[in-house]
Amino acid sequence: MPYTIVFEARNTQGISAADATTANQALAIVGALQKASEEIKFIRSPQEGDIGVEMLRILAKEEEEEMPAALTNSL
Repeated sequence: MPYTIVFEARNTQGISAADATTANQALAIVGALQKASEEIKFIRSPQEGDIGVEMLRILAKEEEEEMPAALTNSL
């Protein structure tokens, strides 16, 4: 499921966005943005709508649990 992370870049005072194809990728982007002290405005997915970082963590965990099952079923 795709995710869009919208954030305000500290040095430019402008709004930017980053796209991710999985919750785990989105969580990695959020982590990097937080480490750089960028302000996350919102995270959006077509299926979930606007979500917060905690919900993204839950979705990433569910995604990790489903991945091994999906790999096993495809073999």
